[in-house]
Amino acid sequence: MTDLWVTPDDVRNYSDIKAVQERTSERLITDIFRAQQYVISYTNNDFSEYDEIPQSVKTAIILLAEIYGYNSVTSAKELKSETFDDYSYTAENSVRSISDSGIEPLLEEFVKAKVKNGVTMRLRKL
Repeated sequence: MTDLWVTPDDVRNYSDIKAVQERTSERLITDIFRAQQYVISYTNNDFSEYDEIPQSVKTAIILLAEIYGYNSVTSAKELKSETFDDYSYTAENSVRSISDSGIEPLLEEFVKAKVKNGVTMRLRKL
């Protein structure tokens, strides 16, 4: 397993979500590993040229690990609908989305373009 760039305690200390704070270290390590792999894939960067992982990358991993932990707990307990006699209740989907995490600005400067057939072209808006 790759060295983790943040610790379970980093995630617990950041999170205000009780369910995430109470997750075991082993489960948080899995959440962190998933978050770290997402960052590597998103940026196309393994950060091997850095002596120390930048703080903004660590912050993105903590945010993602919290989402993964929360979604694991929520999806296991989520009550989607319930009917009792003439009363009916339907819950909204409370799973959090990675696209709503706001990590893009934290990782933007670390994104590397994928090389295709030896040619790299970067376009930007003028």
